[in-house]
Amino acid sequence: MLVLSAFLSYIFITPVRAAVDETYERLKLMIDVMGLINANYVELKDNKELVTGAIHGMVATLDPFSQFLEPDAYKEMKTETEGEFGGIGIRISSKNEWLTVITPLPGTPAYKAGILPEDRIIKVDNKSIYKISVEEAIKFLRGAPGTKVTVTIAREGVKEPIDFTLTREIIKIETIQSRMLESGIGYIRLLEFSANSDRDLRKALEELKKKEMKSLILDLRNNPGGLLDVAVDVCQDLLPSGKLIVYTQGREKISRKDYISQKNSPYANLPLVVLVNRGSASGSEIVAGAVQDLKRGLLVGTTTFGKGSVQSVFPLEDGNALRLTVAKYYTPSGRSIHRDEKTGMGGITPDVVIDVPKEVEAKLYMQSEDIFAQGKSPQPSVKKENLVEDAVLNKAVELLKKEQVRA
Repeated sequence: MLVLSAFLSYIFITPVRAAVDETYERLKLMIDVMGLINANYVELKDNKELVTGAIHGMVATLDPFSQFLEPDAYKEMKTETEGEFGGIGIRISSKNEWLTVITPLPGTPAYKAGILPEDRIIKVDNKSIYKISVEEAIKFLRGAPGTKVTVTIAREGVKEPIDFTLTREIIKIETIQSRMLESGIGYIRLLEFSANSDRDLRKALEELKKKEMKSLILDLRNNPGGLLDVAVDVCQDLLPSGKLIVYTQGREKISRKDYISQKNSPYANLPLVVLVNRGSASGSEIVAGAVQDLKRGLLVGTTTFGKGSVQSVFPLEDGNALRLTVAKYYTPSGRSIHRDEKTGMGGITPDVVIDVPKEVEAKLYMQSEDIFAQGKSPQPSVKKENLVEDAVLNKAVELLKKEQVRA
């Protein structure tokens, strides 16, 4: 028995030891490289910086959605998901390598100061921001509420740049926009799945119900996703009870987790059309996939992005964190939405496909900002002669008017 025990120990322990030894050798290699850099590199480098770079590189070998988050990035991520931040209240994009204002948000410091759509931001606190990314610019513009920031604007038709010194305020990200269309059709645009989105959706549904809503269009175009639990809660408001919404599956079979609708929603029988496009990802695809698989309504638009993986955030020491892909999610019928990097296959294909060029989608986004500003913006983002037709929305209205969508 002693010989057998020793033999079994050799069989089961030796592979483990081999794996540990190999890992140690690779770590030793990294330490050797750091030693050579410290001894020979032309400039003195900080060891902490080298280790941080090595961690970034290690995580980068996994997938595009796993990230090592240093303290500032971790704080920024929490700010986005919590839905509030200290800032000046503008939506910006990059245009011809300059940061350009899409629209100031009504009631914010930028709006009250008179910043306009199409204003070009050339400096922040007297520092040029030419060619920097939108993400980098946000770091300059955001800050603690009550602090000041000076934004220098170049405006078409005005010879000299204009300085605006603004006091940052808490900016609440409005993720829900709603209005009534013709023939009793309610319209809700959901911009992202942040902490309060499900609560705000219920409020919007109640308001539209008071206006005698008979059917609903849920617009998820350009919605990049957000919190998984919030996406599930949004489905709860549209589905009858006892329905599988989505399930997640990690490396081990035992890790499967099912998300089931738990309540009898008063909107479960409301005729429904969901709008999607190539910018609809993650949480948007959970909602779209459930609606399609459960035959709860129709999807109209273009094939979605194909981001069907679940990330968990693990806090680390010194304010760092690791955002790690831990599972993939699947629609009720078992479809994996995640796009295959090699084949390009993935995402959700709508029931009614309407291909829209990217430049038209960009104009539609700006037009929608004008609509929901309801005359509060200083001036429209898109001039009247440049307005474009929203073929996807028009098709959804047509389907509902002809009663071709049934709950």
